[in-house]
Parts: sequence; structure tokens; C-alpha cells
Amino acid sequence: MGLKPDHWIRKMAREHRMIEPFEEKQVRDGVVSYGVSSYGYDVRVADEFKIFTNVFSATVDPKNFDTKSMVDYIGDVCIIPPNSFALARTVEYFRIPRKVLTVCLGKSTYARCGIIVNVTPFEPEWEGFVTLEISNTTPLPAKIYANEGLAQVLFFEADEECEISYADKKGKYQKQQSIVLPKL
Repeated sequence: MGLKPDHWIRKMAREHRMIEPFEEKQVRDGVVSYGVSSYGYDVRVADEFKIFTNVFSATVDPKNFDTKSMVDYIGDVCIIPPNSFALARTVEYFRIPRKVLTVCLGKSTYARCGIIVNVTPFEPEWEGFVTLEISNTTPLPAKIYANEGLAQVLFFEADEECEISYADKKGKYQKQQSIVLPKL
């Protein structure tokens, strides 16, 4: 399995609609960068957010997530409260080929501000908008800028296809169209 370079990403985006919309090169002027990089693709965060709140003193339970723990917000800038988190989604829609696995990491501009982005790998044949988990680890409010770069996706292509893909096992987060909360 090997890390794939920029020309491979461009080819897969053109031929297989792997990333839509797709930015052929890095966009940097006045924004946190997004688009193709040397060995990855910098994704943008959309303007839809679910911000965590403990107003109702709910317990966070991944097997029975209380939707009242999240406040919906749409806007160009999202303020994440101190020591809290928000969920968002990418602007880009992904279609991962059967021989590909991705790893997604937060961009250094945000990481240097104490903002951590967590995303699980995109498995072979997973498809959808990516739900992004954004943690503000600081004691201060943190700004997230919609329609700008937030994380970098790295692509790894296997030497052979997997036996069972995410689509084959009918994964519960397949073809998600919005921010999806935890499911059992």
C-alpha cells in the first residue's frame, strides 16, 4: 500500500468523480488553504455545524446519543465554545475506490491554535460528505471559517482489492448527505 501523489489524485478525481467539487490546485489567497497538495487533498468545511451544548446536562452516550446535546448553526464563521466541540461536514463529496483507504488529519493552521480535527478513515467504497469532528481544546472560544480548508485527506492505494468493502457490508454512514450523529 502506498501514499498517492497529486497527479494520481487529479486523475482519480477526473476519471472516477472521487472528489466533487474538485479544486485542481491549492487555493491560498486570504483563506486557510484547500485543494490538491503534494500528497493529499485539503478539504473545506461547509457552513453547517452542530455545536455541542450541555444545557440539558445530558450524558454523552455513543449507543444512545441525545440530539438535544447539539445546537444547529449555519454561518460563515462558527464559534466553538471553550473546551467543547462541533460537528460539521465537508464541502466535498467523496467516492472512494475499492483499492483505496484514506486518513484525514487536521491542518496545522488550526492545530497551532489548539483546534483538533478528528475524522475516521474513509474505507474502500465509502461514499458521502465527510462528518468532521472539531474540538476546541483551549479555554477560549475558537473560530472556524466555513468554505475554507480544515483538514487534509491522504490517499493510500492497496496492491489488491479488499475482500469486503464498506459498500459490501452496507456501512451505516454510507452516502451521508449531511452531518450525521452517532448511530449504533
